[in-house]
Amino acid sequence: MLIPHDTRIALDVVVDLVNTAPDGGQPEGGPPVDGLADIEALYAFAARHRVSGVRELDGKDLRAVHDVRARFAEVFAAADARVAASLVNALVAAAGTTPQLSNHDGYDWHVHYFAPDASLADHLAADCGMALAFIIVAGETERLRRCEAPDCRRAFVDLSRNRSRRYCSSRTCGNRLHVAAYRARRREAAG
Repeated sequence: MLIPHDTRIALDVVVDLVNTAPDGGQPEGGPPVDGLADIEALYAFAARHRVSGVRELDGKDLRAVHDVRARFAEVFAAADARVAASLVNALVAAAGTTPQLSNHDGYDWHVHYFAPDASLADHLAADCGMALAFIIVAGETERLRRCEAPDCRRAFVDLSRNRSRRYCSSRTCGNRLHVAAYRARRREAAG
């Protein structure tokens, strides 16, 4: 599946955004923590993902991003493409999408879907919503997944060639479960 660079970046952002929710699942089964608990965390999120045009943020922005995050989580939980499309359409429409070509910060030409003066929440809703729309249009909604590890429900986009990825990370969740299964087989064999 060929995914343009800007769409791939937006998919990474939406996955990270969904995974900041306390109920999004914590790596290694840790206690629920809101990764966007305050304004400082919101600034850090925007900086980590090099979100352009971030203005001064306040509590209203934090609440709006929490709302967008919850709505994106619904997309990952959608039963089918029709439900996912309806959710994405609502997000993108509410954001006031304004497609524009841009080439900034060393990136070649790409499309921004948010208005130049958009709030952070609208920026995320528009750009990330359009990235999810790309997945839906390609008929690939089954690639929007949650980790299958029993103690982790983190979101991820399965970009493997054969759509076979089951865990948010093969190094953490996948490896931990494989080691546990191996040890269980050894105990049973020794038993």
